[in-house]
Amino acid sequence: MSDPADSSRTPPVHAAGASSWPASDPHSFGSSGRLRTKGKVLPEHARGHNRSLVLQTLYHEGEMSRADLSRQTGLTRVTISDLVAEFIADGIVVEKGVRESSGPGKPAILVDMDRTGHRIVGIDLSLPGVFEGGLMSLDGEVIERREVPRPAGGDDAYEAVQALAVELAALSTVPILGVGVGAPGIVRPDGVVLSSPNLGWSEFPLERKLAAALDLPVTVRNDANAAVLAEYTFGAARSDTLFIKVGRGVGAGLISGSQPLVGSRFAAGEIGHVVVGAGDGPLCVCGRHGCLEAWLNAASLRERVEAADTDAAREVVLRDAGERLAVAVAPIVAALDLSEIVLSGPADLLDGTLIGTTRDVLRDRTLEGVFGDIDVRLTRQDDIVLRGAAVMVLSAQLGVS
Repeated sequence: MSDPADSSRTPPVHAAGASSWPASDPHSFGSSGRLRTKGKVLPEHARGHNRSLVLQTLYHEGEMSRADLSRQTGLTRVTISDLVAEFIADGIVVEKGVRESSGPGKPAILVDMDRTGHRIVGIDLSLPGVFEGGLMSLDGEVIERREVPRPAGGDDAYEAVQALAVELAALSTVPILGVGVGAPGIVRPDGVVLSSPNLGWSEFPLERKLAAALDLPVTVRNDANAAVLAEYTFGAARSDTLFIKVGRGVGAGLISGSQPLVGSRFAAGEIGHVVVGAGDGPLCVCGRHGCLEAWLNAASLRERVEAADTDAAREVVLRDAGERLAVAVAPIVAALDLSEIVLSGPADLLDGTLIGTTRDVLRDRTLEGVFGDIDVRLTRQDDIVLRGAAVMVLSAQLGVS
């Protein structure tokens, strides 16, 4: 008996550029983090869940036979055969040939995701000075890279984003699965940027406008929320992680219980505008004094380090920044019982003194004997927001994370 089903199908992918599809060696995603499914699967949603489960399995495990898929997912052979046939018709899955076998019986035909037949456009709006984008493979590797100067904000910023996305999509000779954008500020799940002081946007429907202009599926999320997805899916993040991105601003993404946290106001992780100290620190872009972002943003921190005239004075600057970061995140660590904090940003500023101070002060400010083993480290990934944008598109279009 087949599993309950609905009529959902994989969304079509969109072509860009020429129709020829270059062949290359298959690439396995390997083992990596998978986001936990929320709640129970209702019968009317079962088919969509099953589709996602099969693609997720191929994404992480690589090529296998239909029988392997049935054993791995717990779905019936009939269901697997039906779903694989649909995926092949949709251009998402390909047959890879037969498995070598020395035993009796017909050799099994292997199937896998078509890892070379689609591309993703990722865009990072959080960098100082430029908007950066990449034409990416399904495993989050940047194939082509482009950037445009960062405008002051408002409509000019949108026009720059659109031009960058158009240029990247035109570089692809295979279908574009979708466009992912990581934007600083508070972003609603429908891709409306509710507030981004750094971009001069308020209630700005970036996802809708960009999708209409490109005629492609677009997913827009907060840049730090995108980055934590990349660290979890492609990196070494644990199932309860606070990811802090230090750049033009300071933001954070959260994974708790293998589930991303966004919050009822879509502002979970907006630690950049937490005031640390007496409120008489440097002026922040939001108009207040002493925000963590004003102390810790990369440009301001580098300016203070370079202004210090001795090595000892530079150490003081970095220790002070590390302590303020620990003050901001200690309540979050305690409230959510987190195991690690991962930082992304200029390694010459963050690694060493700053991270060491954050770790020490964090242990001093949380319950002794409980949080003593919390890890604070620098991510080993480059292009973290672009790679997170790839995860966003895979999740939105294929149910894969």
